[in-house]
Amino acid sequence: MKSIIRFIPLILFILLGVLLYRGLFLNPQSMPSAMIGKPLPEFALPSLTASEQMLGRDDLQGDIVLLNVWATWCIQCKYEHPYLLNIAQDPRIKLYGLNFTDDRNAALQWLKQYKDPYVLSIFDEQGALGLDIGVFGAPETFVIDHTGIIRKRFAGPINDMVWKKEFLPLIEQIETEMAQGAS
Repeated sequence: MKSIIRFIPLILFILLGVLLYRGLFLNPQSMPSAMIGKPLPEFALPSLTASEQMLGRDDLQGDIVLLNVWATWCIQCKYEHPYLLNIAQDPRIKLYGLNFTDDRNAALQWLKQYKDPYVLSIFDEQGALGLDIGVFGAPETFVIDHTGIIRKRFAGPINDMVWKKEFLPLIEQIETEMAQGAS
C-alpha cells in the first residue's frame, strides 16, 4: 500500500503534463459559442455617443452586421482598429461597436483620437449584452445576418488575413442567400 502512495505524485505530474501538452495545440479563436444560429438577444442599452438614445436588437437588423466588441483597456483592440477603419468602408456590411465594460469618457476619447469606424456603438458598461452573447473578452467580432441570426463568433483581433479567411467567405454566402430570397 505504501508503495502505491509513493507513485501518486508521479501519476498526477504525468496527467498534468499530458493536459498541458494537449493545450498547446488548441486554437483560442475556435472557442465554441452557444449563440451561433440563434437570434441576437433582446437588449436595451444606451448609445456610447448619445447616452439618452437607447439601442436594441432592431437597430442591428436588415443588413449584414459585424458587431465588434472593444474596450479602451484592450491592447489588441488598438491593433485591430486600423483594419476596422478599412472594413467600415465596405458597403456590403454595417460595422457596429459594443463598448464592453469600459468607461464612457475614455471610450469617447478613444474614438476621437483613433477615428470612429462604427455606424453606432452600444455602451455595455456592466457587460450584460456581452454576457448574453457569450463574450469572453475583447476583441471579439460577431457576424449577424440580415435576419438577425448570429452566424459567426471570432475571438481575437481582425487583420487582413483574418478578414479574407474568416469573414469574406461567410459574407459572400450571406449575400448569395439574400439574393436568393432566403430568410
